[in-house]
Amino acid sequence: MSRTVGHLPLASLSLDSLDMEDYEVLGEVGTGAYGTVYEARNRTSGLHVALKRVPLLSGEEGVPVTTVREVTLLRQLGNGSHPNIVRLFDVILLKDGHECNLGLVFEYLQQDLENRMKQGDLTPSFIKNTVRQLLNGLDFLHSHRVVHRDLKPQNILVARDDCIKVADFGLARLYHSGNMTLTTKVVTLWYRSPEVLLVGSYDFSVDIWSLGCIWAEMLCRRPLFPGKNEADQLTKIFCVMGTPSSDEWPSESSIPRAVFDGYSKQDLQRILQDASIDTISLLELMLTFNVDTRISAQHALNLPYFSS
Repeated sequence: MSRTVGHLPLASLSLDSLDMEDYEVLGEVGTGAYGTVYEARNRTSGLHVALKRVPLLSGEEGVPVTTVREVTLLRQLGNGSHPNIVRLFDVILLKDGHECNLGLVFEYLQQDLENRMKQGDLTPSFIKNTVRQLLNGLDFLHSHRVVHRDLKPQNILVARDDCIKVADFGLARLYHSGNMTLTTKVVTLWYRSPEVLLVGSYDFSVDIWSLGCIWAEMLCRRPLFPGKNEADQLTKIFCVMGTPSSDEWPSESSIPRAVFDGYSKQDLQRILQDASIDTISLLELMLTFNVDTRISAQHALNLPYFSS
C-alpha cells in the first residue's frame, strides 16, 4: 500500500461506519487547512453535529497525519470524558461516486472564541469563566501527557450557555520527557511561546503561554503580541516582557540573545488598565520566559483570581 509524505493509509483509522446516511448536511460552517466543516443533523436522534469533511489523497488511502492524530488522541483520552474537551461522535467514510472523503463527526457548538471576541460580548465574568474552563481542559490534557500545541481563539468553541471546549487536536502530541523540540510551524504565530520561536526544548507550558496570550487579548480587545513574522514576534514579546537573561536563553537555540538585547519589561497594568492585581499576577506567571517557572494549569486554578 502506497504512502505519501504527511499521509497514512486509511487502515490506520478504525471507522465507525462506511457512509453518512445517518446525517443530513445543513450548511457550511468554515474551511480549514485539512477540510471543510459543515453543520449537520443526525436523522435518527435529531442532534446537530459538526461534520469535518477531510479529502483523502487517493481513493481510500492517504489520510492526513493530522487527522489520524486527532482521532487517535481523542479516543485515547476517553472521548467525551471531560466537559471542556470537544467530543468526537463518529468517524465515517463519505463516498460520492468514485470520490472518497473522511468524515469526522463532532459535537456542534454555535461559535468559536474568535467570533465571540469580534462581537465584543466579553464581560468580566465571561472572561474569568472562559479562562477557568480552559485551565480545566488543559489540566485534563496535561495530566494525560497531551500537549495541544495549537491553542488559539479559532480552536476554542463556545456554546450558547458559555460552556468552553478545546478543539482541533491535529497538532497535539503525547509528551515524552527529554529534549523534545517543536518546529516553528506549530502554534499560530501570535500565540507562539518564545521557546518555540527559538526552536528550544518544550513541555506542556507552551499551552499555558498560548492561554496567557488569549486571555490578554480578551482583556485589551486586541492581540498582545501581533507579530508579522517570527523575528517580529520575538521582538513584540520582548518589548513587553523584556529580554530574558543570558542564563534563561536556551543554549540549543541558533538565534543569539544579542539580537534582542536591551528590551526592558513593561508594566502589564499600564497595558491592561482595567485588569485587577490578581489578573496581572497570574498573567505574568503564564507569560514568563523561563519554562521551569511558568505556572501549570493545576496551580493556576488554585490562585486568588478564581476565588474572588
